[in-house]
Amino acid sequence: MMTIIGFIRHGRTSWNEEGREQGKCDIALNEVGVRGAHQLAKRITSETWDVVYSSPLVRARQTAEIIGEYTGLPIYLDSRISEVGSGLIEGTTEEERVRKWGTNWRELDLGIESNNKVLTRGLAFIKEVCDINRKKNILVVSHGSFIEQILEVLTPHYKITEPLNNTSITTLKKNKNEWDCILYNCTKHLKTT
Repeated sequence: MMTIIGFIRHGRTSWNEEGREQGKCDIALNEVGVRGAHQLAKRITSETWDVVYSSPLVRARQTAEIIGEYTGLPIYLDSRISEVGSGLIEGTTEEERVRKWGTNWRELDLGIESNNKVLTRGLAFIKEVCDINRKKNILVVSHGSFIEQILEVLTPHYKITEPLNNTSITTLKKNKNEWDCILYNCTKHLKTT
């Protein structure tokens, strides 16, 4: 038996629909997000998972709690898997950022958490959780930017071709000292009624 991690991006929020940068802002799931989390949770009941870790941000925590309602799995909150801090751009749309800081806003120091900080906390979490849950199936409910940065390091040979959808599951399997991506951005549960 091998260690498996299922990364879940939280359910949809009103800010997702408006194209607003969420970062560390505590935005709750909207109706679509709650429905998607229920569809995901139903799917998970037909799979084998042992434990759920969640970002404490409300949109991830709500998604994890819905999974817990269906599965009875224990849920542990860990701030190391919170979304990338977006500094001054939190709450803004791309159009608002361009209006305020210009088209080169990405080149400015707007207080966005560095990739190095994100990876330091994220990889420390992965190591600790895998040591505690050796040869178990671990669900991690987190956020799009955070998960994508972690995937780039854990599976450098896997080419990410599209951004993660809300309530998607991406599954990694550990083979010796290497992670393989065996499922990416899967939302088949959203296609069921």
